Amino acid sequence: MKSLDDCRVAIDKLDSQMLDLLNERMRVVHRVGEIKKESGGAIYRPEREKAIIDRLEAQSKESSGLLNRSAIAAIFLEIFAVSRNLEKPELIAYLGPEGTFTHQAAESRFGAMSDYLSLGSIYSVFKTLEAKRAKFGVVPIENSKDGIVGETLDLLAKSSVKIVAELYMPIHMSFVTKATKLSDVKKIYSKDKGFGQCREFLSEHGLVNVEQIPVDSTAKAAILAAQDKSSAAICSHIAAKLYSVPTMFENIEDEHDSSTRFVILSDFKNAISGDDKTSILVKLEDAVEAGSLVHFLKDFDDENINLSKIESRPSKGNVGFGYWFYIDFYGHIDEAHIQKVLAKHDAEVTWLGSYVKGEDEI
Repeated sequence: MKSLDDCRVAIDKLDSQMLDLLNERMRVVHRVGEIKKESGGAIYRPEREKAIIDRLEAQSKESSGLLNRSAIAAIFLEIFAVSRNLEKPELIAYLGPEGTFTHQAAESRFGAMSDYLSLGSIYSVFKTLEAKRAKFGVVPIENSKDGIVGETLDLLAKSSVKIVAELYMPIHMSFVTKATKLSDVKKIYSKDKGFGQCREFLSEHGLVNVEQIPVDSTAKAAILAAQDKSSAAICSHIAAKLYSVPTMFENIEDEHDSSTRFVILSDFKNAISGDDKTSILVKLEDAVEAGSLVHFLKDFDDENINLSKIESRPSKGNVGFGYWFYIDFYGHIDEAHIQKVLAKHDAEVTWLGSYVKGEDEI
């Protein structure tokens, strides 16, 4: 190609070819939707999406392509989202309001075209799914700095919905305000953990003694900051943009490698992908006996099943102190060696979901 104009002509031609291919793909997708409607099959199949991305990554490497896995995933996750909406539009409930990190996590998997339902609590997300008012729910379950989200675990313990996918998202905070100078800021809004994650920034900029007002979410903080030029918010840059609050400082969190694990909830079981994780709830009948948990875990060790998390939670139904255990391990519940272990503890284990292992684990 001899000139910029030649490059533009070539790009226009390729774009037209891609559009034709995408339209052809969507026609096939439409037929898939008809088949699934007849059979009752699930529209969202994370294991199938992973297999496609795996195959395309290998193809790109083999052909020395410029697109790596992250780039391929970014492009095709949006294509998958558009495809699902053509197959069967579904409503996605999430912990709101619009502009929260949970909202961002939901859009990263279900795309900008999907229909979303913003809810005020994790409890409301679970109840909406149980009542079949939405097909999917997105809630946080763990943060790399603050640990597990207890409310999510407690609700999983007694809900009929299951974990069908997980994703990890880096968490970056911005200091946003309509004030022209930092000295004009008289109060700061954020979620309580937002203040905790940005202590060094607040100290370094002389903001420790400025009134700090905790609110339900960082998105709510941005909404309030938008209404008052003497206030500021610690929130995501997406929330700042959404509610038209100028960003004064970006990436103000003390720990720049903070990330949150989100889970996608629904009412179906995934097929085995070969790279799965399973979550269970364990209530040991003889938990008061010494070594009962060790004996339980030894059965996993004997079958070479690797655990990625074990978290104890107070058992609210017990008098005095009692505990149950939330456990993540690698593998799918339908695999024979996992069935062998769980069969020994059938009365003690509640299956919470088997799903494709997320990338960039905490």
